[in-house]
Amino acid sequence: MDADVMILGAGFAGLAAAERLTEHGYQVRVLEARDRVGGRARTDWIDDYLWLDRGGQWIGPGHEQMYALAERLDVSIWSMYTLGRHLLRLDGRTRAFKGFMPLTLSPTTYAAFAWALLRLEWLTRRIPLDAPWQANNAAELDRQSLGDWLRQNLRDRHAYSIFRAATDAVFAAHPDDISLLHALFYIRSSNGLNKLTSSDNGAQQDRVEAGMQGLAETWREKLEEAGVAFVLREPARTVEQNVDQVRVDTDQTSHQARRLICTLPPALIPEIDFRPALPDERRQWCEGLPPGHVIKCFAVYEEPFWRERGLSGQAAGDQPPVHVTFDATPPGEDRGVLMGFIEGREAEHFAGVSKEERRAAVLAAFARYFGDDAGQPLRYLDHIWEHEPWSRGCYAGVARPGIQSTVGHTAREPHGHVFWAGTETATRYNGYLEGAVRSGVRAAREACSSISSN
Repeated sequence: MDADVMILGAGFAGLAAAERLTEHGYQVRVLEARDRVGGRARTDWIDDYLWLDRGGQWIGPGHEQMYALAERLDVSIWSMYTLGRHLLRLDGRTRAFKGFMPLTLSPTTYAAFAWALLRLEWLTRRIPLDAPWQANNAAELDRQSLGDWLRQNLRDRHAYSIFRAATDAVFAAHPDDISLLHALFYIRSSNGLNKLTSSDNGAQQDRVEAGMQGLAETWREKLEEAGVAFVLREPARTVEQNVDQVRVDTDQTSHQARRLICTLPPALIPEIDFRPALPDERRQWCEGLPPGHVIKCFAVYEEPFWRERGLSGQAAGDQPPVHVTFDATPPGEDRGVLMGFIEGREAEHFAGVSKEERRAAVLAAFARYFGDDAGQPLRYLDHIWEHEPWSRGCYAGVARPGIQSTVGHTAREPHGHVFWAGTETATRYNGYLEGAVRSGVRAAREACSSISSN
């Protein structure tokens, strides 16, 4: 026996499970297909001083596990730059504003937006976080897409465009591809749409020094000191279990343990040969949560020129391909970094064009928001998450209509000696690193209970 518990995936869910199991005295082995830890958090250094988070990067109020982790590992936290005015661009007109929305929008747009937001929040409060499939009218909500709901409840064109930019940014998926029930659950799991879309007192409030993957690497070092074994570059091919143990076969070798925690993205799980096979409902759940599509785009400038003009670097608009931007300049950095997202179906399209075409489209979008200077960076970089074979997309799996109400109950149901973690299984902060950590802690508790009961 190689370990008491084996973990598939060295993302934040796997690291959290490994830590909790080690604290309870269990021997742990972590198998990871990539050549690094961190999962869908990835940080790259583009020279000796400037680093960019190409994957998950944010923490905010309520992300108690992530703040505690950073403190425990002595990693400093810094807040996003939010001083100055934000920008909203609709129908070719750019409005600068402070607060939640520009005051220059029409009263009709304000009323339509406010009514839809209140209606959405009212619906989310009726979704049980631990069992959204048990909500009143769950089947009816699940038959609808988020796109259906937006079209029915937002007749004002500008209000609709603002909502679309917000929901695209939150889910990295087209609203017609998202179950309304799943959207309501997801929004409630992070305490509302305002929290999900805000840098001030919201989910985009804070970042960690030297990037999120650096935090994961530091965590790995601490876990190795505690006896956790990490095996990189070994994707699982077969998971076979009997009454006493679980065996995982990779291309290189086999590993045995008493229990297994799988933290992989749902889309990857059906590609593993489980013996006995996964129940049909569990497989349907995995296949019904395809990952979002996102291209994360960065432009590096000699200085953050937008700050001198009284702008925060945050912008939103209705013209593709970049609907939202942020100031991603690390603290103490003289150069400026603008970051923008291409998401959903537009990301699928731009993933297939040349780097030059994508660069031109993104920089043209930056220039529309911030002026001609934004179209002339020192460097342009982007990262296409659907091209990563062990992620296939980002930020997280998004349930299609009809999945949550029928097979959502399988998200955390053990398969014999196999237990499930990963941000898609989280009941709080689903889709975020905080949700991943919480899911790992829960799965570790379930594995411990299973071992002690035998």
